[in-house]
Amino acid sequence: MTPRTRAGLLVGLLLAVLPGAGVLGQAYRYKDSSGQWVYTDRPPPTGQHVESMRLKAELSSPRILVEPRSNGGSVGMVAVNECRCAVEFGIKVTGTDGRQLAARAVVPPLSQRLLVDVPAPPGAGSIAFDYGYVIGEPGAVHAPRLPYRAPFALAQSFRVTQAPPDAVTHRDAASRNAVDIAMPVGTPVHAAREGLVINVAHDHFRGGLALANVDEANFVQILHEDGTTAIYAHLQMDTIRVRPGQKVQRGEYIANSGNTGFSSGPHLHFVVVRNAGLRAESVPVTFAGAGGAPVVPRSGSGLTAY
Repeated sequence: MTPRTRAGLLVGLLLAVLPGAGVLGQAYRYKDSSGQWVYTDRPPPTGQHVESMRLKAELSSPRILVEPRSNGGSVGMVAVNECRCAVEFGIKVTGTDGRQLAARAVVPPLSQRLLVDVPAPPGAGSIAFDYGYVIGEPGAVHAPRLPYRAPFALAQSFRVTQAPPDAVTHRDAASRNAVDIAMPVGTPVHAAREGLVINVAHDHFRGGLALANVDEANFVQILHEDGTTAIYAHLQMDTIRVRPGQKVQRGEYIANSGNTGFSSGPHLHFVVVRNAGLRAESVPVTFAGAGGAPVVPRSGSGLTAY
């Protein structure tokens, strides 16, 4: 039996990225002619001063996928959720007779669940299946007790380069309410709200507007008590200071900003997302201003951490 997978993920760009960050590897960094750090997986030309970096093997991302498993005369499509959060799966299966089956289920943290069982195809026949998933309980209601803390060190100020209602690159439901904040590579990033780290990517070094960079943004994803998750993206390579399963406090130093993934320049992409029923949906956020007063981020405005 040869299953044919067409995993059409139903999540937003950053939520769909689950790289194998646990693979131990070698990386290099050196300064270019303008004094900027360059990160690469290959040594630079001979004569260039270079620093060797050993990537952190313990920063592994959870597996979230559907696995076909043979069981005598049938094949079970099993949802595997190694995330420390609930995940909603949806699947469509087409058997050798052309008959289609569909299933949808919420799988609890660190567990597995049979989604659908289909007859095994005869001989070398195949079963085609499409599946998608969204992190979090469906219908989560965004209800922070306080405005979010600006995600950098206290008393620092940076410029917001994109925020709603502007939608230059934030055009889908999962990113429409995202906030981009321009900041130099290496700027400490702090948690805007307390929560549980559920996913990270740390070993990417490429950045730019090439489509090949879309899946190469380093990020930290944190689950909040109301079921929403915050994503801090485009982080600097190998600077993430937290790991899945770790609880973080509001204001905790979690990583450095960078310019990885699909990015036109150094910045932090910050977004809070909820599962709107097998659909990742970003939600509006406000930040804490002077005296705790709420501040609505706007493109071109400054943002200060209080």
